[in-house]
Amino acid sequence: MNAADREILAVAGLNPENARTSRSFDYLIIVATFFLFAGAVHLHIMLTVGDWDMFIDWKDRQYWVLVMPVSMVIFPAALQAIFWKFFRLPIGATTCAVVLLFGTWVTRAVGWHLWSYFPFSMVVPANMLAGCLVLDATLLLTRSWILTAVFGGFGFGALFFLSNWVGFAAYFLPVEHMGQLASLADLIGYTYPRAGTPEYIRVIERGTLRTFEGTSAWVSCAFAGFVCILLHMIWWKVGLAFSTVRFWPGSRRIKDAMGLA
Repeated sequence: MNAADREILAVAGLNPENARTSRSFDYLIIVATFFLFAGAVHLHIMLTVGDWDMFIDWKDRQYWVLVMPVSMVIFPAALQAIFWKFFRLPIGATTCAVVLLFGTWVTRAVGWHLWSYFPFSMVVPANMLAGCLVLDATLLLTRSWILTAVFGGFGFGALFFLSNWVGFAAYFLPVEHMGQLASLADLIGYTYPRAGTPEYIRVIERGTLRTFEGTSAWVSCAFAGFVCILLHMIWWKVGLAFSTVRFWPGSRRIKDAMGLA
């Protein structure tokens, strides 16, 4: 312990033993917060876009490209606002992406592969790490939440398909199945049907957006980017609202209601 540390402890009124206990408590808070964020973000994704993030045959070029980034941008925007306002750290969105990948892969490995014997190729999750890096980089360079929402939010939605293309390109390969043209992902879905819901066995890429030069991916990416701008602005404010502590005036009526008068 150097002289500066001893001076800080003296001003704070702490002895070295209390300082070590406080530091250990900080580590416990960091670990608990990591698992809290991982569980909260993963639960949000499963409740809103669970099928698109879960099964390989739902990762199409029309709805997956649109629905996933629109739902995923909510938590990164809120955490980015909290980290930036209270700690001045442009790492909120990237932290959200890391904890989501951690929670998602724990679920895939333990709950699906080891417990239910689903192959990993059936339940590979998407990731938003590239889009979150763009969000944090934009905030670091501009130091403006509005510019971050406009440029970073659009980049988050537009880059989702490109950043996931390397991992999922092979599943878009065309195959012939019972005289019908399908993708390799569709064929895997036919081989491993999920019970009880006929909606699971449909070809979800069938739609009018396919008329845009034969693919809907770029149209969906652009639309997802514009929607992410709006959602980033909204959830930036939501994150600040839920992380701000406010106190009511100590009036007699409030004290009577709380039994303090």
